[in-house]
Amino acid sequence: MHHEIVLTGHGLSLIPLAPEHAHALYDFVDEAMWAGMAAPQPHSADELAALFEAKTADPAGWAFAVTDQRTGAILGTTALNAFDAGQQRVEVGGTFFGRQFWGSHVNPASKHALLAFAFEVLDVHRAAFRCDARNVRSAAAIERLGATFEGVLRSHRTAPDGTRADSAVFSILQPEWPSVQQDLQRRLEPFALEGDGAGDHAAAQAGSRPACSANAVYARRTFAAL
Repeated sequence: MHHEIVLTGHGLSLIPLAPEHAHALYDFVDEAMWAGMAAPQPHSADELAALFEAKTADPAGWAFAVTDQRTGAILGTTALNAFDAGQQRVEVGGTFFGRQFWGSHVNPASKHALLAFAFEVLDVHRAAFRCDARNVRSAAAIERLGATFEGVLRSHRTAPDGTRADSAVFSILQPEWPSVQQDLQRRLEPFALEGDGAGDHAAAQAGSRPACSANAVYARRTFAAL
């Protein structure tokens, strides 16, 4: 959906994705990087902008551009999709980053912000992840976040090259979130900035459900106004 949510933490800002971000992000796109994505590979910035436009038009999701808080540089994209308030579930996806950020703190930090928003603001019970079963790099990154592998959906979708693709499915459930959050915060501690929610980390260490950070409180107020 079109939204005004901004999520921050660990040196990153997740801002509403817009078609104009495509011109900065298209330089990251190549065949190997795009392999395993559900959408066909864009072959121009305009084609990527059209994908972003379709993404932001989806009423059941929030798409974000991931930026460096200090410089404003755009590092990639990520999103929450298929939100179902009645069933208290959402999917995490729509993610790609420039190769220079692979293996860095950028993916776990952005996912920490998304998951905090999902569990603490949207109040979901289940956050799911899917990736092409052949994409072992993405599957490993999802498991490192603390998600549980649930299985493979065979011949789940048509891949952009016309073949049938299997999808690997992972999830994090609400009762698991405090422990997952604690592990993520420990992993991201070297990148924490003042105001990132140190109190939340202390609460998680104490074994209680962490309170929302200031940025999640802002997001809740904004979400309620949409």
